[in-house]
Amino acid sequence: MQKIIALLILVIPFIIAGVGIKLMRDSIFGIVIDPFTYTALQFIVGLIMTIVGVWFIGGYLLHRERKNKRAQERFLKKLKENDETN
Repeated sequence: MQKIIALLILVIPFIIAGVGIKLMRDSIFGIVIDPFTYTALQFIVGLIMTIVGVWFIGGYLLHRERKNKRAQERFLKKLKENDETN
C-alpha cells in the first residue's frame, strides 16, 4: 500500500508538469484554453506549473539519494562543527 501511495505522489507532479508544457505549447501556437483570456497569462501559468512539477520531482529524488547516502558530496548536507563534537 505504501508503494502505491508513493507512486501516486510522484505521478501527480509528472501530470502537473505535462499540463504546464501543454499550456506553454498552446500559447506559442496561439491557442487559448477556456479559463485563460490571454496567451501570455496561459504561458506564465504553464511555466509555473512546469517548474513546480520538475522542482518537486527533483527534490524528492535528491532527498532519497541523501537518505541512502548515494548522493555526491557536494549535495550532502554539511553538519555544523558544534553538532559533530556533541
